Amino acid sequence: MSVNSKRVVYSNYLANPIYIDILKARSDVRLDRIENGSPEEAYAPLLGAAHVYQVGAARDELAPHFHVDAAFLKRAPNLLLVSSNGAGFDPVDVEACTAAGVVVVNQSGGNAHSVAEHALAMMLTLSKRIIQSDRRLRRERDVNRNELVGNEVEHKTVGIIGLGNVGRRIAALCKGLLGMKVLAYDPYLSAEVMAERGGEKVELDELLRRADFVSISCPLNKGSRNMISVREFALMQPHAYFITTARGFIHDEDALLQALRDKRIAGAGLDVWSKEPPPPEHPLLQLDNVLASPHTAGVTIEARQNMGRIAAEQVLDVLDGKRPPRIINPEVWPHYADRFKQAFGVTPG
Repeated sequence: MSVNSKRVVYSNYLANPIYIDILKARSDVRLDRIENGSPEEAYAPLLGAAHVYQVGAARDELAPHFHVDAAFLKRAPNLLLVSSNGAGFDPVDVEACTAAGVVVVNQSGGNAHSVAEHALAMMLTLSKRIIQSDRRLRRERDVNRNELVGNEVEHKTVGIIGLGNVGRRIAALCKGLLGMKVLAYDPYLSAEVMAERGGEKVELDELLRRADFVSISCPLNKGSRNMISVREFALMQPHAYFITTARGFIHDEDALLQALRDKRIAGAGLDVWSKEPPPPEHPLLQLDNVLASPHTAGVTIEARQNMGRIAAEQVLDVLDGKRPPRIINPEVWPHYADRFKQAFGVTPG
């Protein structure tokens, strides 16, 4: 293969510079960067020649014309692979990619430890009322500690929605480290597999009724969008906490706000939002029993390096004609294989 014959374009930023190091070690790969503010005359020829598009996973950080939809794909006729920086792939229309014969991959599992630790930290902070204690100490004198009595999490029940890479790690931490009971809802896994991953398989309503903590760790898709709304919050126990490190739009923010105001649940830990980052005047940010972070659960030094390495390795797998391990749309493979052969003269394995 000739020098720089395989074209990779990335938008704005990468998870870690290791991605550049790995790809630039290959003489047959050319790597180009485009930014939200890049003029069309600069980015159009790069997208037109690209075989791979490495795209940010956060929808609000990426200019709309760089989201991967049908219009974008028309501007990138040679594109074979769309690779998300993270486990999520919100800016990518997977169905449009499948129709165009483009493989979509994410870096699922690369930040699982970081996200699970964040969820656990939120559970402990809320249960021990650390955030409320901190805020009161900063605002008041002579704080009465008896007004800030918390709870231990040992022997409590955590309900995990989505028992994939992150969910199973949350289950392991809660069960093994803290001695908690783990319920899990995941319609894509059998009871046997979920038991192996540390969770008792239950239906969603039962999980909501029984759990002291409800933790969301499933992907955002048509089935999970707005999955937790007025009805679901009403099923939760008054002392229960709602925690999400997954994606905005899985829960209804207005319904959560009302549930908190009505004291139907005890509090919430929110790392993901419908608008990211949320504005400081967001009504949920005005409540002392809401612990908030700006989608930083997976943003650690270790996770970023791991994600960058996995992303680069998957890109090279594809460019070398191999099947990558984290395909979002496996049904695309026959169409993709024909297009790959047209591009590089060989059939991918």
